[in-house]
Amino acid sequence: MKQYLMALDQGTTSSRCMLFDRKGRIVSMAQKEFTQYYPQAGWVEHDPMEIWSTQMGVAREAMEQADISYKEIVGLGITNQRETTIVWDRETGVPVYPAIVWQCRRTAKDCDRLKEQGKEAWIYQKTGLKLDAYFSATKLQWILDHVEGVRERAKRGEVLFGTVDSWLIWKLTKGKVHATDYTNAARTMLFNIVEKQWDKELLELFQIPEQMLPKVHDCAYLYGETDATLFGGPISIAGVAGDQQASLFGQACFQRGACKNTYGTGGFLLMNVGETPVFSQNGLLTTVAWGLNGSLTYALEGSVFVAGAAIQWLRDEMGMISSAEESEALARSVEDTNGVYMVPAFVGLGAPYWDAYARGILTGLTRGTNRKHIVRAALESLAYQTYDVVELMEQEAGIKNLPCLKVDGGASANDFLMQFQAEILQAEIQRPGCIETTALGAAYLAGLGIGFYTDTEEIKGNWQKERSFLPVMHEEYRKSKIKGWRAAVEQAMQHPN
Repeated sequence: MKQYLMALDQGTTSSRCMLFDRKGRIVSMAQKEFTQYYPQAGWVEHDPMEIWSTQMGVAREAMEQADISYKEIVGLGITNQRETTIVWDRETGVPVYPAIVWQCRRTAKDCDRLKEQGKEAWIYQKTGLKLDAYFSATKLQWILDHVEGVRERAKRGEVLFGTVDSWLIWKLTKGKVHATDYTNAARTMLFNIVEKQWDKELLELFQIPEQMLPKVHDCAYLYGETDATLFGGPISIAGVAGDQQASLFGQACFQRGACKNTYGTGGFLLMNVGETPVFSQNGLLTTVAWGLNGSLTYALEGSVFVAGAAIQWLRDEMGMISSAEESEALARSVEDTNGVYMVPAFVGLGAPYWDAYARGILTGLTRGTNRKHIVRAALESLAYQTYDVVELMEQEAGIKNLPCLKVDGGASANDFLMQFQAEILQAEIQRPGCIETTALGAAYLAGLGIGFYTDTEEIKGNWQKERSFLPVMHEEYRKSKIKGWRAAVEQAMQHPN
């Protein structure tokens, strides 16, 4: 009988399920979008029951597509949108309030108050996170403060808190297991990543009753079994990791200094820094990469706010291209940008600048500028932003001259961009055969959790390079291009007000 791994990939806008074979090849895939709720400006919510129903729907669909029964699925892995916060009744399983999504900014003022109290550096030393509404702590505090009776019920142990992984584990086991993994716990701003436990001082600061919290386990661990009624029989839940960490694992970045960059709407760059956390002086996040066999591996994480979204802007708002794919041919049709730089600071600049008030600019325009130059400048901006984050990571982790960067996400399919990225980084860019590395990482963790794989070396052997991009650009020319980019960023950060 053939054996397969199931990955539940619960994202911000859709729930997906993929089935993989032992070699990490996709056997089947199903996806369903779900509703986004915006009750007020800056607020974002999901319905936890819709997350659950769409996730179950696609899991069954993927099994039907491949004509596979539960008996052939040796393990199930979960990967998820991080930081999103859910509170539910321990007895009935009914959520007390909609899920507050990671993008939701309703608690920004609460974070500002804590900054004024001088709490930011103290929180960072414990959690590796910036004091921001992005993370779960202030979202959970908001639910306890604003939903009638919930704080009292929490103190009595009647309601539970979880990120999306915990919610799915609880539903899959019909309430038998309330658990999370180290990577998701590390994004709550309640977990001490050095002491590897929920932090009592942080729980006191945010007024969170400890009895609400899930148990924290390794990423590859036998969490429990799915209830037999869901898939016709039980399946072992054996792997859990947040989406960006699952992608790092799926890319087999197991050595210290190994890096991956996901070119999605934004850009997420993670570097494995080994078994000792590296605390950044310049606004990178320190986080748990994964927990295996009782020990943690840490990562530095840098977020670029606008990556693929810059190409969407050219298509949807500017009408310069009709599809994202067209950008590659247009960029190749000119020798260079003719001196044009684009800084896509549409929502400010993330790492390493952290300037919320910077705004997007096009600079270097002349009478000879045409749309091809602008399209090329937009693509190049993704590579420059990645370079800025990599340079900072190398400094902070004490690693010189990154030898290679593994890539995934939608824009990694653009050969022009990948070649230019190699030139600017002076490093090999490696694109894998499977760019669905987030789901793959969850499947691999489940495989380790049930002994389907013996160790990470076996998983590393599965990693297939689809294509390499090597730098050939003259060094003086490269330096001049980077100098021009830095000057453009300076202009984007000159706030008129």
